[in-house]
Amino acid sequence: MRESWLELEDKVAIVTGGASGIGAKITASLVKNGARVIVSDMNVQTGEQPDGTYHIQCDVTKKESVDSMAAQVIERFGRIDILVNNAGVNLPRLLVDYRGDKPEYELSEKDFDFMVAVNQKGPYLCAQAAARVMIQNKKGVIINVSSEAGMEGSAGQSAYSATKGAINGFTRSWAKELGKFNIRVVGIAPGINEQTGLTTAAYNEALAYTRGVSVEGLETDYSKSIPLGRPGKLEEIGELVTYLASDRASYITGTTVNVSGGKSRG
Repeated sequence: MRESWLELEDKVAIVTGGASGIGAKITASLVKNGARVIVSDMNVQTGEQPDGTYHIQCDVTKKESVDSMAAQVIERFGRIDILVNNAGVNLPRLLVDYRGDKPEYELSEKDFDFMVAVNQKGPYLCAQAAARVMIQNKKGVIINVSSEAGMEGSAGQSAYSATKGAINGFTRSWAKELGKFNIRVVGIAPGINEQTGLTTAAYNEALAYTRGVSVEGLETDYSKSIPLGRPGKLEEIGELVTYLASDRASYITGTTVNVSGGKSRG
């Protein structure tokens, strides 16, 4: 059988948080290009799916859950070729609620710990479990989903931005550690994207308060803020991840690629 240009046929890929939002589009793109995709997500039931993916319920903040997920992948598929660290959470919070109107939108220790656990500890645990396997196979790709906020900072999202900045540090450092084993580590940093089911009313309310505007005021004139004049499509993120996961990107490692329509600095 003739393989596709990306040659991902039968590669085994894990996508954390792959059941919704950006993760679902990454999953769909990898499947379309022939990869065997395992969706690791809190909100799934373990088992084979009609679309050809395999779901494993997993809490990325707990080592035993992550190690169990990786063991199940090895038992069923024999290897791990690609890991996409996509699972993440974002709670807009001010460092100080200086207006004093909404103390629930001031950054609490609970909110801080939650974002660090999912966005920073989760990728570390998953990368560690996957890298153990990849080192044995002398090949692999780890892709970390960062954010424009991790590169630029973001008002009302300091803790989220900090966790994504940490992801960029992981990407650079792990690439230096794992390169000798022919393992690449790459990050992507999406900017403003089309809304998903995860863009809830509660999220918009919190973000609006932290920005000092109404929910309606969150609407942006994209022609002014984004050189390409539009938000990103989730499919565009999925397609970039798929390319980076392939051997066509075999000399790309230790860097984070902006996916922001020109809005972010390089």
